[in-house]
Amino acid sequence: MLACASVVTTINIVTTWVDTADAHRWEPVVWELSSLIGLVCAIWIPWLAAARAPADQLLSAGWKTRLHFVAVHGAAVVAYSVLHVAVFIVLRKLAYVVMEHGPYTFGDHFLYEFRKDILVYLLFITVFWGVAEVRRNRKDEVRPVSFDIRDGARIIRVPLNDILAVASAGNYVEFHLADGRKPLMRATLAAVEARLEPVGFVRSHRSWLVNPTRMTGLVPVGSGDWTVGLGPLEAPLSRRYPHALERLKA
Repeated sequence: MLACASVVTTINIVTTWVDTADAHRWEPVVWELSSLIGLVCAIWIPWLAAARAPADQLLSAGWKTRLHFVAVHGAAVVAYSVLHVAVFIVLRKLAYVVMEHGPYTFGDHFLYEFRKDILVYLLFITVFWGVAEVRRNRKDEVRPVSFDIRDGARIIRVPLNDILAVASAGNYVEFHLADGRKPLMRATLAAVEARLEPVGFVRSHRSWLVNPTRMTGLVPVGSGDWTVGLGPLEAPLSRRYPHALERLKA
């Protein structure tokens, strides 16, 4: 991606040399390279936004999820453009001082730059979404069918579908299995989530992961919270996890 940006930057420099005859030869180089550096400095913003609000949220049936998507990317594109412009203005001012060419003035061109930044931002998040989708597909190709629970000195290998839920229990996590067993493993819930989320498990509460394939019902309990029925087990679904509710309702 950055290689393509470098090629575009070179083309822009040459084009500006031809179109702006009254500019010094070094000025288009400073303009375009400073813009490229600003892009590199700001690229983490669309990367985070793409992860925080993936494309499937826009197609979600819930209006709150779609509103979250719009809010995240609306704020992110503005932040991306502001940082991009701020970086290249500082660099250009420094370059003009070094070249003893007088002060660099940006003027009122932010809206012009913002329109271009919107297009670049859309390109970035599309690429990031595409990469994420490819990675998910690769994980699906090697999807595990079982999970090893280290209960003390022994290892219990259980089919993924036999795990109803996983709950935090102090320095341990407790696995709720379909046969009624509740083995403990010394680990954090976040560490277990990192292994089970790619195979479909959903974080429904700060202390719970649930297996959507074993869900038997959803019951509202007020204030936006729910209870997830998992056969004989009931797990909480906090209003702080709206994406989990969307996944479980799907």
